[in-house]
Parts: sequence; structure tokens; C-alpha cells
Amino acid sequence: MRKLNIAILSYRSAQFGGGQGVYIRDISNALKLKGHNVDVISGPPYPNLNSGINLIKLPGLDLFETFSFRDRVRKFFRKKNKKIDDYYEFFSVLFGGFPEPRTFGKRAARYLELDNNYDLVIDNQSLSYGMIDIQKRFPFIEIIHHPITFDYKYELASSKKIKYRISRYRWYSFLKMQKKVAPNIIRIITPSKSSREGIVSEFKCNKENITVINNGLDTDEFCPEDNSKRREYRLITTASADVPLKGLDFSLKALKKLKKDFPKIHLVVIGTIKKGGHTEKLIKKLGIDNDVIFKSNLTKNEIKKCYSKSSIAIVSSLYEGFGYPVIEAMSCEVPLIATNVSSIPELTLKFAKLIEPKNEDMIYKSVKDILANYDKYKKIAFQGREHVINEFNWIKITQEYENIIFETIKDFKNANV
Repeated sequence: MRKLNIAILSYRSAQFGGGQGVYIRDISNALKLKGHNVDVISGPPYPNLNSGINLIKLPGLDLFETFSFRDRVRKFFRKKNKKIDDYYEFFSVLFGGFPEPRTFGKRAARYLELDNNYDLVIDNQSLSYGMIDIQKRFPFIEIIHHPITFDYKYELASSKKIKYRISRYRWYSFLKMQKKVAPNIIRIITPSKSSREGIVSEFKCNKENITVINNGLDTDEFCPEDNSKRREYRLITTASADVPLKGLDFSLKALKKLKKDFPKIHLVVIGTIKKGGHTEKLIKKLGIDNDVIFKSNLTKNEIKKCYSKSSIAIVSSLYEGFGYPVIEAMSCEVPLIATNVSSIPELTLKFAKLIEPKNEDMIYKSVKDILANYDKYKKIAFQGREHVINEFNWIKITQEYENIIFETIKDFKNANV
């Protein structure tokens, strides 16, 4: 099979914030291990890539590195040879927008006019106008993890305050662009059947253009540690605080109820708490300040250690396009409680205790049941790891990617004969 030159575009690739940086590192490494030459073309923050993968930096203004108005102005004026995209980026952020997908797309399209030595271009969910131009010149695949319209809807539903709703409208203004671009993309990969249905309904894409390929997991990195002792009353969850989509409120309310039965019970949250934000206020209101521990900017190895010391994992999300925390917990053999929504049942099958979303009572009862029957749920967790090894390994998933990649290249060449 022919070895390819592949460019992977990513408008931002934070190593620890969200799943984008994780996905970029994993997919680029998987394709490299198959013998392909891979360049990652990224805006800031930049990814931490494996050796042998070339990082090409497309610096924007990186205005979300700081929330200081003075620092943002300084960044803008220090930028040399400013183009119209830089002006758009600065003033959009000034008025509460998130312009990075749009401006990165323009920069990527210009860069690829100068360097066209690629057999295929993959874009990681920018869905920007620039992708339409790139698609005309290269075999092209768009990755859509899930429609961000879901994030927008859940955030609007979380508050009736006018000021908050206006701020959300401004932030998610890039969705107008994505809704225009998505139906014009010829080849889309998404990680779950649930996400495919969402893309069709939210973005009006042709279902025939969308291929479902699960994300993969390195089960050697995410595995139970033999020398780690699980703490009997330690719960663990992964959630960005103050992001309604993750449903952290309901885990916290369940923890409050569990304290009456298990005084030593506590919750580790892999995520960052916003000072003075909704989550911090809720924790104080519930009186569980000393029972919730936030851990952020963790490496994969550190996340594995956290799972290995925990007795029960909770995923209380209201929506997941593809729930990395679900398969990470399963791969580490942690008994899992997860909401029965979107992609989660696809991932867990029978190897998790599924509950209704927004239901702290079900979380409370599920934790009590697992603690009372721990040997039973340990066996289920062991079977869950075997399921992850069989279904989400990168060898299987990379082969599925290669099949679509070569099909995309063939269709592009035939269309341009």
C-alpha cells in the first residue's frame, strides 16, 4: 500500500484542555506508525506530538492565552505584517466572539497554496470557509466530533440571565459559518453513530457523506496499575467546571447525599475549577468544600494513576459526541456509572451502570449499589477493559481510516480527470 504525505489541520491543539490535542496526537501517531509522512499544521496552543511528526505552526494572535484587555491589545500591536484576518480576530474577541476556527482556516488555505506537496488534507473540526477552498485543491476529509450546536443549546438552557445569553450568542457566532460550510463538505468522519445523526439534523449534511470511525485509545497507557490500591470511598469524574454539557452539578449533589451514608467519600474531578464561578459556588452551598479535589493539566500517565486509585468512575454528561472519559475509565478497570445519552451506550454496551441524565438520585443509588456489591462490578469492569481493547484499539481504527483515505484520494482523482 502506497505511503502518503498527509497534512492534519487543527485550529487549536491544547495538550490538556478538552480532547482536541489528545485526538491530534493520537491520530497523527497512528498514521505515522502505518508508514505515512504526517505534518500537523496547528494554531496555538500547540500539540505535544510524538517523534517523527512534523509540527508546522500557524500563529494567530493567541488572544485566549490571557483574559487581560491590556495584554490582548499588546499582542495585537506587537504582531508584525498584520493581515485582515488579524484585525478580524482582534475585534471579534474584543466583542466576545470566538474567531479562531475562521481565521485559522484562512491562514491554512494560504499556507497550502504555497506548499501543495500533500496527497491528503484532514481538518479537525474547524469547518471554516477556508476548508471549501482546500477541498477544491486536495483530497480532503473533515473530522466532526459532534455539532457544537449542542454545546450552545445546553449553555443557553442553563441560565435565563439576559447578559449571559447575549455573551453565549456572541461566543458561538462561529456556528453560522459552520452551518454553511458543513453541507458542502464531501467527506466527513465522525466518532459515533450518535454524532452522525446530530450532524445530519443540526448541519443538514448528507448522511451518505459521513463515515463513523470510533476514536482509539492506547490501552497500554490507560491500564490498571498493579501496585496501586483503590481507595474505597474515592469517586472520580472528568468535567470542565461551569460547562453545563458535562453535568457536573448532578455528581456534586449526589456526593452531598452520599456523605450521610459514607462520611469518608470524596470526589476527584479531572478538570479546572473557575474561581468565583457557578461550580465553586455550588460546592460551597452544598458544604462539600473538603470533599471535592480538582486536578488539571495532567499527563496521560497521571490520569491513569488517578483512575487506578479510584473505586468508581462517574460520567454524568448530558451529551458526548465521543466520551473519552468513558473508555479511559473502562480501560483502567474502574466500575463505571454513566448517563444513557448520545454516544455513551454505544461505547459502554453492558459494561457500565447506565443512568438517566440530570438525576442525582440515580447516581446516589448507583454508587451505593456498587459499593455494596463491589466484587460483582469489578468483574464487569474487567470485561469492560477487554471490550475497549477489542473495539477501540488503534490498529483496527487506523485501518478504517486508511480505507477512507485511499477512497477519498481515488474519488478526487476521478473527479478531476
